[in-house]
Amino acid sequence: MFLKIFDAHCHIFPEKIAAKASVNIGAFYGLHMSFDGSVKTLMDLYGKAGVDKCLVQSVATTPAQVKSINDFISESVKEYPDMFVGFCSLHPMMEKKEIEAEIDRAIGLGLKGIKLHPDFQKFRIDERKAYDIYEPAEGRLPILFHTGDKRYDYSSPKHLAAILKDFPKLIAIGAHFGGWSEWDEGRKYLADNPNVYVDTSSSLYEVSAEKALEYIRAFTADRVMFGTDYPMWDVRDELVNMEKLDLTDEERDKIMYKTACGLLGTSID
Repeated sequence: MFLKIFDAHCHIFPEKIAAKASVNIGAFYGLHMSFDGSVKTLMDLYGKAGVDKCLVQSVATTPAQVKSINDFISESVKEYPDMFVGFCSLHPMMEKKEIEAEIDRAIGLGLKGIKLHPDFQKFRIDERKAYDIYEPAEGRLPILFHTGDKRYDYSSPKHLAAILKDFPKLIAIGAHFGGWSEWDEGRKYLADNPNVYVDTSSSLYEVSAEKALEYIRAFTADRVMFGTDYPMWDVRDELVNMEKLDLTDEERDKIMYKTACGLLGTSID
C-alpha cells in the first residue's frame, strides 16, 4: 500500500476531442489505449484508485494549438486545484518572441512546467530552433520531454544529454525512465546528470521489475517519479506493478509522491 500517490504523467483533452485524440496516440505507438483521455474519466478512475494528485498536460502538434491547449490545461487546474498540477505546451516553430510571451503567460496562469514531445512535434531535441524554448525556460520552468523511441531519432536520450551541456541550469524530466523503448540508453546518457528527473510511465508494462529497480537505483529515488501516461495505462495496474518492486519504504515514498511534490513546489494534504 502507498501512503500517498502523485501521478506525474497524465494527458488530458477537452471532452469533445478526447476519444479521438486517445485513439490517435494509441495508433502512433501501436498500443491499446485504456481510456478516452477526458478529465471526467480521469477523475472517476483516480477517485476509485485513491490517487491524490496528478500532473496534467497535452501536446501541441502545431504552433496554432498552443494557446488553446494552455488555456484548457489552466482551466482544468482551476476546476480541480487540489488534484491537478499543470504543464503548458509550446512548439519550437513558434517565433522566439511568441515563445517568451507564452512562457510568461503560462507562469501567470499558474502552470508549473513545459511539455514537449519531439516525435509528435517532429523536431530533434538538440535542434537549434528548440533552443528558443530552452533559453527562456532555463532556471524558470522544468521541461517534461517525451524521451526515446527506437523508430526515430528525434527524442534520443543522447540528444537530451547534449542540450543539457549548453543549458546547465535547465531542469529536464525524461519521460519513461529517460528512454521509451531505449531504456538502457536513457540510463547510459542521463542517469549521472543531477538535473535530469525521470518518470516510470509507459515502462512497467515492458521493463521487468529487476530492470526497473536498476534504473531507479541509477537515477536514485530523489529523481524518479511515478507516472502512468493516462489514458494509455490503467493506474490500478501501474500501482500493482510498483508494488512488485523491491523498494525501501523511503524510496517508495519518494517515487510515489515526495519527489514530484518537491520538484513542482506542491504538497499533498
